Amino acid sequence: MSKLTGKRALVTGGGSGIGLAVARLFLEEGAKVAITGRDEAKLRRAAADLAAGDRLLYRACDVSDPAQVGAVVGHVGERWGGIDLLVNNAGTNIKERSIRQLTPEKWQLLIRSNLDGAFYCIHAVLPQMLQRKDGVIVNVCSVAGKRAGPLGGAAYAAAKFGMSALGICLAAEEKDSGVRVSNVYPGEVDTPILEVRPTPVSAEQRAKILRPEDVAAAVLFVATLPPHVSVPELVIKPTAQVYV
Repeated sequence: MSKLTGKRALVTGGGSGIGLAVARLFLEEGAKVAITGRDEAKLRRAAADLAAGDRLLYRACDVSDPAQVGAVVGHVGERWGGIDLLVNNAGTNIKERSIRQLTPEKWQLLIRSNLDGAFYCIHAVLPQMLQRKDGVIVNVCSVAGKRAGPLGGAAYAAAKFGMSALGICLAAEEKDSGVRVSNVYPGEVDTPILEVRPTPVSAEQRAKILRPEDVAAAVLFVATLPPHVSVPELVIKPTAQVYV
C-alpha cells in the first residue's frame, strides 16, 4: 500500500514550485490532494499536468483572506469529508525588499501572504483534526525564518520567523491531541519566486540549489511518520549554501 492511501491533503501555493511538487508526490503516494493559489489559470494548468482525475481538486484562493480560506476548506470537506494533511506553502516576496525600500503597504503584503495566510489555514482546518484526534500540519517556512538577512529581506524574514513560531507553539499545545506539526525550512530553491530577486539568479547558481522535488521529499518524510513520531523542525539546504 502507498504511504498516503486514504489521506486527504490541502496544499497551498500548489500551482507551481514546491507546492506543485508536494502535490505530485502526495498523489503518487495515494492521497487525494486539493491545491489552491491565487492564480486560477496556473492551478488549471497544474491540474492538467498532474492528471489525477477525481483524486485532485483545485480552487483559487488568496490565503490572506480568511473568508476565502474558509470557503476552500469547506469545499474540500464537502467533496471528501475532511482534511488529514495541511501543507502551508503559499508565500511571496518582492524585489524592493531592503528596509529602505519597504513601505507599510509592502510590509503588510508580505506579512499577510506569508504569515497570516498560514494562521488562517490552520484556524480553518484544526477543529476537524482535533475532533478526529489525528492530523498533520507542515509549514514550509524558509531558512530566512531561522537566519534573517538581506537575501530574503526584512519583511519576508519577519513573516517566516513568525510562521516558525506559530508552528512551534501549535506543536507544543497539541502534543497530546493527535495533531502533529512540522516546520520545514528550505534554503535556496529553484522556483518562480527567484524571478523577484533584486539581482537575477544565474543558470550556474540555479544548478547548485535545491529543486522543488527535494523539498517535497522532505515534506513527505515528515508527513508519513507514524503517530508516535514528530519532527518539529527540519532544515534542508543546498550543499553549497552556507548555514551558520
